[in-house]
Amino acid sequence: MGRLETEMLKGTLEGVVLAILAGRPAYGYEITAWLREQGFTDIAEGTIYALLVRIERHGLVDVEKVASAKGPPRKVYSLNTDGQGYLSEFWTTWNFLAERIEHLRDQIEHPQGQGE
Repeated sequence: MGRLETEMLKGTLEGVVLAILAGRPAYGYEITAWLREQGFTDIAEGTIYALLVRIERHGLVDVEKVASAKGPPRKVYSLNTDGQGYLSEFWTTWNFLAERIEHLRDQIEHPQGQGE
C-alpha cells in the first residue's frame, strides 16, 4: 500500500470498521482478516485493535467477552445506537465528498467551453 493510500485509509478506517460491525458483531482479528480478504492487505492488527479501543472509549460500540477455545476470552464488538448514528453521518459525509471529488475530476478532465 502506498503512502497516499495509507493516509487516505486512516481517515476512513473508523467508518469502515463501524460499517463491518453494522453487519454483525466481530472481534479484532476477525475484522482484520475480513479487511485483508477485501484487498486491504497491509492493515496491521495493532491498527485495528487501537481503533477498537478508541471507538469503545467514544461509546460507539458495545463489548462482550466471549469464551474462546484457543485462549483468553475474546472481546466481541457490536454497533450500538450511538455507533449507528455516527455511521449514518459517516456515510452522508462520504457520499458528499465522493460526489464533490467526482465533480471536480469531471470538471478538470472535461472543461466546458475550452477549445470551441
